[in-house]
Amino acid sequence: MKALNKRTAPKSCAPERIIQFGEGNFLRCFVDWIIYNMNQRTDFNSSVVVVQPIEKGMVDWLNGQDGLYHVNLQGRLNGEAVNTLTRIDCISRALNPYTQNQAFMSLADQPEIRFVISNTTEAGIAFDPSCKFTDAPASSYPGKLTQLLFRRFRTFKGDKTKGLIIMPCELIFLNGHHLKECIYQYIELWKDDMGDEYEKFKNWFTKYCYVCATLVDRIVPGFPRKEIAQIQKKICYADNLVVQGEIFHLWVIEKPENMSIAALKKEFPADKAGLNVLIAPSEKPYHERKVTLLNGPHTVLSPVAYLSGIDIVRDACNHPVVGKYIYKVQFEELMETLNLPMDELRKFAADVIERFNNPYVDHQVTSIMLNSFPKYETRDLPGVKTYLERKGELPQGLVFGLAAIITYYKGGTRADGAEIVPNDAPEIMQLLTDLWATGDTQKVAEGVLAAENIWHENLNHIPGLTSLVKEDLDKIQQLGMLEAVKTILKK
Repeated sequence: MKALNKRTAPKSCAPERIIQFGEGNFLRCFVDWIIYNMNQRTDFNSSVVVVQPIEKGMVDWLNGQDGLYHVNLQGRLNGEAVNTLTRIDCISRALNPYTQNQAFMSLADQPEIRFVISNTTEAGIAFDPSCKFTDAPASSYPGKLTQLLFRRFRTFKGDKTKGLIIMPCELIFLNGHHLKECIYQYIELWKDDMGDEYEKFKNWFTKYCYVCATLVDRIVPGFPRKEIAQIQKKICYADNLVVQGEIFHLWVIEKPENMSIAALKKEFPADKAGLNVLIAPSEKPYHERKVTLLNGPHTVLSPVAYLSGIDIVRDACNHPVVGKYIYKVQFEELMETLNLPMDELRKFAADVIERFNNPYVDHQVTSIMLNSFPKYETRDLPGVKTYLERKGELPQGLVFGLAAIITYYKGGTRADGAEIVPNDAPEIMQLLTDLWATGDTQKVAEGVLAAENIWHENLNHIPGLTSLVKEDLDKIQQLGMLEAVKTILKK
Protein backbone atom coordinates (compact mmCIF):
# COMPACT_ATOMS: atom_id res chain seq x y z
CA MET A 1 0.00 0.00 0.00
CA LYS A 2 1.37 3.40 -1.01
CA ALA A 3 2.18 6.21 1.39
CA LEU A 4 0.00 9.28 0.82
CA ASN A 5 1.95 12.40 -0.22
CA LYS A 6 2.35 14.70 -3.21
CA ARG A 7 4.73 12.28 -4.91
CA THR A 8 2.22 9.44 -4.88
CA ALA A 9 -1.02 11.41 -5.37
CA PRO A 10 -1.95 14.50 -7.40
CA LYS A 11 -2.11 17.75 -5.46
CA SER A 12 -3.34 21.13 -6.64
CA CYS A 13 -1.27 24.25 -6.17
CA ALA A 14 -3.01 27.49 -5.20
CA PRO A 15 -1.96 30.73 -3.48
CA GLU A 16 -1.87 30.62 0.31
CA ARG A 17 -4.84 32.86 1.17
CA ILE A 18 -6.09 31.27 4.39
CA ILE A 19 -4.46 30.91 7.82
CA GLN A 20 -6.15 28.20 9.86
CA PHE A 21 -5.57 27.99 13.61
CA GLY A 22 -6.29 24.36 14.39
CA GLU A 23 -5.50 21.06 12.73
CA GLY A 24 -8.05 18.80 14.39
CA ASN A 25 -10.73 16.55 12.97
CA PHE A 26 -13.52 19.11 12.85
CA LEU A 27 -11.72 21.78 10.82
CA ARG A 28 -10.32 19.20 8.41
CA CYS A 29 -13.73 17.54 7.93
CA PHE A 30 -15.71 20.77 7.77
CA VAL A 31 -13.82 23.94 6.80
CA ASP A 32 -11.10 22.35 4.67
CA TRP A 33 -13.69 20.14 2.95
CA ILE A 34 -15.68 23.31 2.16
CA ILE A 35 -12.60 25.11 0.83
CA TYR A 36 -11.70 22.07 -1.30
CA ASN A 37 -15.19 22.15 -2.84
CA MET A 38 -15.00 25.90 -3.40
CA ASN A 39 -11.71 25.40 -5.24
CA GLN A 40 -13.22 22.63 -7.35
CA ARG A 41 -16.42 24.45 -8.28
CA THR A 42 -15.52 28.16 -8.31
CA ASP A 43 -12.53 30.42 -8.97
CA PHE A 44 -11.75 30.69 -5.24
CA ASN A 45 -8.30 29.17 -5.91
CA SER A 46 -6.99 29.22 -2.33
CA SER A 47 -4.83 27.02 -0.16
CA VAL A 48 -4.67 26.82 3.61
CA VAL A 49 -1.69 27.21 5.93
CA VAL A 50 -2.45 25.34 9.14
CA VAL A 51 -1.13 26.77 12.41
CA GLN A 52 -1.00 24.54 15.46
CA PRO A 53 -2.59 26.61 18.27
CA ILE A 54 -0.96 24.73 21.17
CA GLU A 55 2.52 23.30 21.66
CA LYS A 56 1.63 19.68 21.00
CA GLY A 57 -0.42 18.78 17.96
CA MET A 58 -0.60 17.09 14.58
CA VAL A 59 1.35 19.34 12.22
CA ASP A 60 4.14 16.78 11.79
CA TRP A 61 1.58 14.18 10.71
CA LEU A 62 0.01 16.64 8.27
CA ASN A 63 3.36 17.62 6.80
CA GLY A 64 4.31 13.94 6.56
CA GLN A 65 1.41 13.51 4.13
CA ASP A 66 2.00 16.92 2.45
CA GLY A 67 -1.38 18.06 3.77
CA LEU A 68 -3.26 15.32 1.92
CA TYR A 69 -5.94 13.20 3.61
CA HIS A 70 -9.39 11.72 2.96
CA VAL A 71 -12.79 12.75 4.30
CA ASN A 72 -15.33 9.94 4.72
CA LEU A 73 -18.89 11.32 4.83
CA GLN A 74 -21.75 9.08 5.91
CA GLY A 75 -25.44 9.52 6.43
CA ARG A 76 -28.72 10.02 4.62
CA LEU A 77 -29.19 12.54 1.84
CA ASN A 78 -32.65 12.95 0.32
CA GLY A 79 -33.64 9.62 1.84
CA GLU A 80 -30.71 7.68 0.41
CA ALA A 81 -27.80 6.24 2.38
CA VAL A 82 -24.53 7.95 1.40
CA ASN A 83 -20.96 6.85 2.12
CA THR A 84 -18.33 8.90 0.24
CA LEU A 85 -14.55 9.24 0.26
CA THR A 86 -12.88 12.45 -0.95
CA ARG A 87 -9.17 13.28 -0.99
CA ILE A 88 -8.65 16.82 0.32
CA ASP A 89 -5.67 18.69 -1.13
CA CYS A 90 -6.14 22.35 -0.12
CA ILE A 91 -3.67 22.38 2.81
CA SER A 92 -0.31 23.67 1.58
CA ARG A 93 1.69 23.21 4.81
CA ALA A 94 1.40 23.16 8.58
CA LEU A 95 3.38 25.21 11.12
CA ASN A 96 4.11 24.93 14.82
CA PRO A 97 4.51 28.55 16.02
CA TYR A 98 6.27 27.33 19.17
CA THR A 99 9.17 25.88 17.14
CA GLN A 100 8.71 27.85 13.88
CA ASN A 101 7.76 31.29 15.14
CA GLN A 102 9.60 33.16 12.42
CA ALA A 103 7.78 31.20 9.70
CA PHE A 104 4.50 31.76 11.52
CA MET A 105 4.96 35.52 11.82
CA SER A 106 6.11 35.72 8.20
CA LEU A 107 2.61 34.72 7.15
CA ALA A 108 1.66 38.32 7.93
CA ASP A 109 4.01 39.46 5.16
CA GLN A 110 2.32 37.41 2.41
CA PRO A 111 0.16 39.85 0.40
CA GLU A 112 -2.32 37.16 -0.77
CA ILE A 113 -3.38 36.17 2.75
CA ARG A 114 -6.98 37.26 3.26
CA PHE A 115 -8.75 34.91 5.71
CA VAL A 116 -8.18 33.62 9.24
CA ILE A 117 -10.24 30.62 10.37
CA SER A 118 -10.00 28.93 13.77
CA ASN A 119 -11.29 26.23 16.05
CA THR A 120 -9.24 26.33 19.23
CA THR A 121 -12.00 24.80 21.44
CA GLU A 122 -14.47 26.84 23.47
CA ALA A 123 -11.67 27.79 25.90
CA GLY A 124 -9.47 29.08 23.07
CA ILE A 125 -11.14 32.48 22.72
CA ALA A 126 -9.99 33.98 25.98
CA PHE A 127 -7.91 36.95 27.11
CA ASP A 128 -4.82 36.05 29.12
CA PRO A 129 -3.25 39.17 30.63
CA SER A 130 0.00 37.30 31.27
CA CYS A 131 0.72 37.25 27.51
CA LYS A 132 3.48 39.64 26.49
CA PHE A 133 3.88 41.45 23.19
CA THR A 134 7.39 40.00 22.91
CA ASP A 135 6.34 36.38 23.53
CA ALA A 136 7.27 34.12 20.63
CA PRO A 137 4.44 33.29 20.41
CA ALA A 138 1.79 34.53 22.85
CA SER A 139 0.20 31.56 24.60
CA SER A 140 -3.44 32.42 23.79
CA TYR A 141 -4.98 32.25 20.33
CA PRO A 142 -6.25 35.88 20.41
CA GLY A 143 -2.77 36.95 21.52
CA LYS A 144 -1.11 35.16 18.59
CA LEU A 145 -3.64 36.66 16.20
CA THR A 146 -3.05 40.19 17.54
CA GLN A 147 0.71 39.74 17.09
CA LEU A 148 0.14 38.59 13.52
CA LEU A 149 -2.23 41.47 12.73
CA PHE A 150 0.20 44.07 14.07
CA ARG A 151 3.02 42.59 12.00
CA ARG A 152 0.79 42.77 8.91
CA PHE A 153 -0.22 46.36 9.65
CA ARG A 154 3.42 47.32 9.98
CA THR A 155 4.60 45.39 6.90
CA PHE A 156 2.03 46.96 4.61
CA LYS A 157 2.09 50.38 6.30
CA GLY A 158 -1.60 50.32 7.18
CA ASP A 159 -2.78 49.48 3.64
CA LYS A 160 -6.56 49.21 3.90
CA THR A 161 -6.64 46.38 1.33
CA LYS A 162 -4.47 44.17 3.52
CA GLY A 163 -6.94 43.72 6.38
CA LEU A 164 -8.09 40.17 7.10
CA ILE A 165 -11.49 38.47 7.19
CA ILE A 166 -11.60 36.49 10.44
CA MET A 167 -14.10 33.62 10.85
CA PRO A 168 -13.81 31.72 14.16
CA CYS A 169 -15.57 28.34 14.37
CA GLU A 170 -15.34 27.78 18.13
CA LEU A 171 -18.61 26.41 19.50
CA ILE A 172 -19.68 29.44 21.51
CA PHE A 173 -22.51 31.82 20.71
CA LEU A 174 -21.25 35.06 19.12
CA ASN A 175 -17.72 33.66 18.87
CA GLY A 176 -16.60 36.49 16.60
CA HIS A 177 -17.80 39.14 19.04
CA HIS A 178 -15.82 37.51 21.86
CA LEU A 179 -12.70 37.20 19.69
CA LYS A 180 -12.90 40.83 18.60
CA GLU A 181 -13.19 41.96 22.21
CA CYS A 182 -10.11 39.89 23.14
CA ILE A 183 -8.10 41.49 20.32
CA TYR A 184 -9.04 44.95 21.57
CA GLN A 185 -7.96 43.92 25.07
CA TYR A 186 -4.53 42.88 23.74
CA ILE A 187 -4.21 46.13 21.79
CA GLU A 188 -4.79 48.04 25.03
CA LEU A 189 -2.49 45.74 27.04
CA TRP A 190 0.33 46.18 24.52
CA LYS A 191 -0.17 49.83 23.57
CA ASP A 192 3.14 50.87 25.17
CA ASP A 193 4.96 48.23 23.09
CA MET A 194 3.24 49.52 19.94
CA GLY A 195 4.27 53.10 20.73
CA ASP A 196 3.31 55.71 18.16
CA GLU A 197 1.66 53.03 16.00
CA TYR A 198 -0.92 52.09 18.66
CA GLU A 199 -3.73 54.43 17.54
CA LYS A 200 -3.14 53.84 13.82
CA PHE A 201 -3.09 50.07 14.29
CA LYS A 202 -6.26 50.11 16.36
CA ASN A 203 -7.99 52.21 13.71
CA TRP A 204 -6.74 49.88 10.91
CA PHE A 205 -8.05 46.83 12.75
CA THR A 206 -11.42 48.50 13.40
CA LYS A 207 -11.95 49.70 9.83
CA TYR A 208 -10.20 47.18 7.61
CA CYS A 209 -10.32 43.85 9.45
CA TYR A 210 -13.61 42.00 9.39
CA VAL A 211 -14.47 39.71 12.32
CA CYS A 212 -17.49 37.46 11.73
CA ALA A 213 -19.51 35.46 14.24
CA THR A 214 -20.27 32.01 12.86
CA LEU A 215 -22.35 28.92 13.60
CA VAL A 216 -20.99 25.55 12.46
CA ASP A 217 -22.90 22.28 12.31
CA ARG A 218 -21.57 18.88 11.31
CA ILE A 219 -21.16 15.82 13.51
CA VAL A 220 -17.55 14.61 13.17
CA PRO A 221 -16.80 11.31 14.95
CA GLY A 222 -13.16 11.62 13.79
CA PHE A 223 -10.70 8.88 12.90
CA PRO A 224 -12.59 5.72 11.81
CA ARG A 225 -10.69 3.16 13.88
CA LYS A 226 -13.04 0.28 13.15
CA GLU A 227 -13.16 0.83 9.39
CA ILE A 228 -9.66 2.20 8.71
CA ALA A 229 -8.24 -1.02 7.22
CA GLN A 230 -11.21 -1.31 4.87
CA ILE A 231 -10.97 2.39 3.90
CA GLN A 232 -7.22 2.22 3.25
CA LYS A 233 -7.74 -0.81 1.07
CA LYS A 234 -10.41 1.02 -0.91
CA ILE A 235 -8.35 4.20 -1.46
CA CYS A 236 -5.07 2.26 -1.96
CA TYR A 237 -3.18 4.65 0.32
CA ALA A 238 -1.87 4.32 3.89
CA ASP A 239 -3.72 7.48 4.93
CA ASN A 240 -3.35 7.89 8.70
CA LEU A 241 -5.38 11.10 8.78
CA VAL A 242 -8.73 9.90 7.45
CA VAL A 243 -11.53 11.80 9.17
CA GLN A 244 -15.14 10.66 9.29
CA GLY A 245 -18.18 12.91 9.48
CA GLU A 246 -21.87 13.05 8.68
CA ILE A 247 -23.01 14.12 5.23
CA PHE A 248 -24.96 17.13 6.59
CA HIS A 249 -23.15 20.43 6.90
CA LEU A 250 -24.16 24.00 7.74
CA TRP A 251 -22.03 27.10 8.19
CA VAL A 252 -23.79 30.36 9.06
CA ILE A 253 -21.50 33.38 8.80
CA GLU A 254 -22.73 36.64 10.28
CA LYS A 255 -21.62 39.59 8.21
CA PRO A 256 -19.24 41.90 10.10
CA GLU A 257 -20.36 45.43 10.94
CA ASN A 258 -17.98 46.98 8.43
CA MET A 259 -18.73 44.76 5.39
CA SER A 260 -21.88 44.09 3.38
CA ILE A 261 -23.33 40.63 2.71
CA ALA A 262 -22.74 41.08 -1.02
CA ALA A 263 -19.08 41.98 -0.49
CA LEU A 264 -18.47 38.97 1.76
CA LYS A 265 -20.22 36.62 -0.68
CA LYS A 266 -18.02 37.92 -3.47
CA GLU A 267 -14.87 37.20 -1.48
CA PHE A 268 -16.10 33.87 -0.08
CA PRO A 269 -18.32 32.39 -2.84
CA ALA A 270 -19.43 29.23 -1.05
CA ASP A 271 -22.99 29.69 -2.33
CA LYS A 272 -21.75 29.41 -5.91
CA ALA A 273 -20.24 26.03 -5.01
CA GLY A 274 -23.66 24.73 -3.96
CA LEU A 275 -22.61 24.46 -0.32
CA ASN A 276 -24.85 24.94 2.71
CA VAL A 277 -23.02 28.11 3.75
CA LEU A 278 -25.25 31.06 4.62
CA ILE A 279 -23.99 34.63 4.93
CA ALA A 280 -26.59 36.43 7.02
CA PRO A 281 -27.16 39.69 8.89
CA SER A 282 -27.19 37.77 12.19
CA GLU A 283 -26.39 34.24 13.31
CA LYS A 284 -28.81 34.47 16.26
CA PRO A 285 -31.94 33.05 14.58
CA TYR A 286 -29.90 30.16 13.17
CA HIS A 287 -28.37 29.50 16.57
CA GLU A 288 -31.89 29.40 18.02
CA ARG A 289 -33.02 27.13 15.17
CA LYS A 290 -30.22 24.64 15.80
CA VAL A 291 -30.70 24.58 19.57
CA THR A 292 -34.47 24.31 19.19
CA LEU A 293 -34.86 21.86 16.29
CA LEU A 294 -31.76 19.69 16.79
CA ASN A 295 -30.92 19.76 20.49
CA GLY A 296 -34.51 20.28 21.67
CA PRO A 297 -35.96 17.05 20.23
CA HIS A 298 -32.86 15.11 21.33
CA THR A 299 -33.47 16.11 24.94
CA VAL A 300 -37.09 14.90 25.13
CA LEU A 301 -36.96 11.93 22.75
CA SER A 302 -34.18 10.30 24.76
CA PRO A 303 -36.06 9.55 28.02
CA VAL A 304 -39.25 8.71 26.11
CA ALA A 305 -37.35 6.27 23.89
CA TYR A 306 -35.24 4.77 26.66
CA LEU A 307 -38.20 4.15 28.98
CA SER A 308 -39.97 2.56 26.01
CA GLY A 309 -37.12 0.05 25.68
CA ILE A 310 -35.39 1.80 22.75
CA ASP A 311 -31.63 2.43 23.00
CA ILE A 312 -30.66 3.99 19.62
CA VAL A 313 -31.83 7.37 18.26
CA ARG A 314 -32.31 5.89 14.77
CA ASP A 315 -34.58 3.15 16.14
CA ALA A 316 -36.61 5.77 18.00
CA CYS A 317 -37.21 7.65 14.74
CA ASN A 318 -38.45 4.49 13.04
CA HIS A 319 -40.62 3.26 15.94
CA PRO A 320 -44.37 3.35 15.11
CA VAL A 321 -45.22 5.24 18.33
CA VAL A 322 -42.07 7.08 19.44
CA GLY A 323 -41.38 8.17 15.85
CA LYS A 324 -44.76 9.93 15.79
CA TYR A 325 -43.96 11.56 19.13
CA ILE A 326 -40.68 12.94 17.73
CA TYR A 327 -42.54 14.26 14.68
CA LYS A 328 -45.13 15.95 16.90
CA VAL A 329 -42.50 17.70 19.04
CA GLN A 330 -40.43 18.71 16.03
CA PHE A 331 -42.98 19.81 13.42
CA GLU A 332 -46.10 20.68 15.44
CA GLU A 333 -44.58 22.31 18.52
CA LEU A 334 -40.97 23.49 18.42
CA MET A 335 -41.13 24.70 14.83
CA GLU A 336 -44.04 26.96 15.79
CA THR A 337 -41.87 28.86 18.28
CA LEU A 338 -39.23 30.15 15.84
CA ASN A 339 -39.12 33.28 13.70
CA LEU A 340 -37.53 32.14 10.44
CA PRO A 341 -39.57 31.43 7.25
CA MET A 342 -41.61 28.24 7.66
CA ASP A 343 -40.29 26.63 4.46
CA GLU A 344 -36.75 27.10 5.76
CA LEU A 345 -37.69 25.62 9.13
CA ARG A 346 -39.40 22.60 7.55
CA LYS A 347 -36.32 21.89 5.44
CA PHE A 348 -34.00 22.13 8.45
CA ALA A 349 -36.32 19.96 10.57
CA ALA A 350 -36.46 17.32 7.83
CA ASP A 351 -32.65 17.39 7.63
CA VAL A 352 -32.49 16.86 11.40
CA ILE A 353 -34.73 13.79 11.17
CA GLU A 354 -32.46 12.42 8.42
CA ARG A 355 -29.46 13.03 10.70
CA PHE A 356 -31.17 11.24 13.59
CA ASN A 357 -31.83 8.38 11.17
CA ASN A 358 -28.16 7.99 10.13
CA PRO A 359 -27.66 4.28 9.29
CA TYR A 360 -23.93 4.49 10.04
CA VAL A 361 -24.10 5.88 13.59
CA ASP A 362 -25.52 4.01 16.59
CA HIS A 363 -26.25 7.06 18.71
CA GLN A 364 -27.12 5.84 22.21
CA VAL A 365 -30.00 7.75 23.78
CA THR A 366 -28.31 7.41 27.19
CA SER A 367 -25.39 9.49 25.91
CA ILE A 368 -27.80 12.40 25.43
CA MET A 369 -29.44 12.10 28.85
CA LEU A 370 -26.56 13.33 31.01
CA ASN A 371 -27.68 16.55 32.78
CA SER A 372 -31.14 16.37 31.20
CA PHE A 373 -32.70 19.07 33.39
CA PRO A 374 -30.19 21.81 32.50
CA LYS A 375 -30.50 20.76 28.84
CA TYR A 376 -34.28 21.02 28.99
CA GLU A 377 -33.95 24.46 30.58
CA THR A 378 -31.90 25.86 27.67
CA ARG A 379 -33.26 23.79 24.76
CA ASP A 380 -36.97 23.16 25.41
CA LEU A 381 -38.28 25.46 28.12
CA PRO A 382 -38.09 28.56 25.87
CA GLY A 383 -40.25 26.67 23.38
CA VAL A 384 -42.79 25.78 26.06
CA LYS A 385 -43.15 29.44 27.01
CA THR A 386 -43.30 30.75 23.44
CA TYR A 387 -45.81 28.10 22.37
CA LEU A 388 -48.06 28.98 25.32
CA GLU A 389 -47.78 32.68 24.48
CA ARG A 390 -48.58 32.17 20.80
CA LYS A 391 -51.16 29.36 21.00
CA GLY A 392 -52.77 29.96 24.37
CA GLU A 393 -52.11 26.39 25.47
CA LEU A 394 -49.17 24.27 26.57
CA PRO A 395 -47.35 22.05 24.04
CA GLN A 396 -48.41 18.50 24.98
CA GLY A 397 -45.31 16.77 23.60
CA LEU A 398 -42.74 19.04 25.22
CA VAL A 399 -44.44 18.89 28.61
CA PHE A 400 -44.70 15.11 28.31
CA GLY A 401 -40.94 15.06 27.61
CA LEU A 402 -40.34 16.88 30.90
CA ALA A 403 -42.47 14.29 32.70
CA ALA A 404 -40.43 11.56 31.02
CA ILE A 405 -37.19 13.12 32.30
CA ILE A 406 -38.64 13.32 35.82
CA THR A 407 -39.64 9.65 35.56
CA TYR A 408 -36.20 8.66 34.29
CA TYR A 409 -34.64 10.34 37.33
CA LYS A 410 -36.74 8.09 39.54
CA GLY A 411 -34.34 5.24 38.65
CA GLY A 412 -35.28 1.61 39.07
CA THR A 413 -35.49 -0.79 36.13
CA ARG A 414 -37.09 -0.80 32.68
CA ALA A 415 -39.68 -3.36 31.64
CA ASP A 416 -36.88 -5.41 30.04
CA GLY A 417 -34.93 -5.50 33.31
CA ALA A 418 -32.29 -2.94 32.31
CA GLU A 419 -31.18 -0.80 35.24
CA ILE A 420 -32.00 2.91 34.94
CA VAL A 421 -28.97 4.94 36.04
CA PRO A 422 -29.61 8.71 35.81
CA ASN A 423 -26.63 11.05 36.09
CA ASP A 424 -26.70 14.70 37.10
CA ALA A 425 -25.41 17.11 39.74
CA PRO A 426 -25.59 15.57 43.27
CA GLU A 427 -28.08 18.18 44.49
CA ILE A 428 -30.45 17.42 41.61
CA MET A 429 -30.15 13.68 42.17
CA GLN A 430 -30.90 14.13 45.88
CA LEU A 431 -33.89 16.35 45.13
CA LEU A 432 -35.46 13.74 42.85
CA THR A 433 -34.72 10.92 45.28
CA ASP A 434 -36.45 12.82 48.08
CA LEU A 435 -39.44 13.81 45.96
CA TRP A 436 -40.08 10.34 44.55
CA ALA A 437 -39.77 8.92 48.08
CA THR A 438 -43.01 10.74 48.94
CA GLY A 439 -44.92 8.57 46.48
CA ASP A 440 -47.03 11.63 45.62
CA THR A 441 -46.84 12.80 41.98
CA GLN A 442 -48.33 16.18 42.93
CA LYS A 443 -45.40 16.78 45.29
CA VAL A 444 -42.96 15.47 42.67
CA ALA A 445 -44.30 17.85 40.02
CA GLU A 446 -44.42 20.85 42.34
CA GLY A 447 -40.99 20.13 43.81
CA VAL A 448 -39.21 19.76 40.46
CA LEU A 449 -40.87 22.83 38.96
CA ALA A 450 -40.01 24.89 42.05
CA ALA A 451 -36.29 24.07 41.83
CA GLU A 452 -34.83 27.49 41.04
CA ASN A 453 -31.29 26.06 41.09
CA ILE A 454 -32.33 24.25 37.86
CA TRP A 455 -34.74 26.68 36.20
CA HIS A 456 -33.67 30.02 37.71
CA GLU A 457 -37.37 30.63 38.39
CA ASN A 458 -40.38 28.82 39.81
CA LEU A 459 -42.08 27.02 36.91
CA ASN A 460 -45.18 26.39 39.00
CA HIS A 461 -46.11 29.95 38.03
CA ILE A 462 -46.55 28.93 34.37
CA PRO A 463 -50.34 28.52 33.99
CA GLY A 464 -51.40 24.88 33.81
CA LEU A 465 -47.89 23.41 33.81
CA THR A 466 -47.95 21.80 37.25
CA SER A 467 -51.25 20.00 36.67
CA LEU A 468 -50.21 18.81 33.20
CA VAL A 469 -46.86 17.46 34.44
CA LYS A 470 -48.68 15.62 37.26
CA GLU A 471 -51.19 14.20 34.77
CA ASP A 472 -48.38 12.92 32.55
CA LEU A 473 -46.47 11.46 35.51
CA ASP A 474 -49.62 9.56 36.55
CA LYS A 475 -50.15 8.21 33.03
CA ILE A 476 -46.58 6.98 32.80
CA GLN A 477 -46.83 5.29 36.22
CA GLN A 478 -50.18 3.68 35.47
CA LEU A 479 -49.92 2.81 31.75
CA GLY A 480 -46.21 2.52 31.07
CA MET A 481 -44.29 4.84 28.74
CA LEU A 482 -45.49 3.60 25.35
CA GLU A 483 -49.17 3.59 26.23
CA ALA A 484 -48.81 7.00 27.85
CA VAL A 485 -47.20 8.36 24.66
CA LYS A 486 -50.20 7.14 22.67
CA THR A 487 -52.52 9.32 24.75
CA ILE A 488 -50.47 12.37 23.76
CA LEU A 489 -50.64 11.49 20.09
CA LYS A 490 -54.44 11.27 20.15
CA LYS A 491 -54.80 14.91 21.19
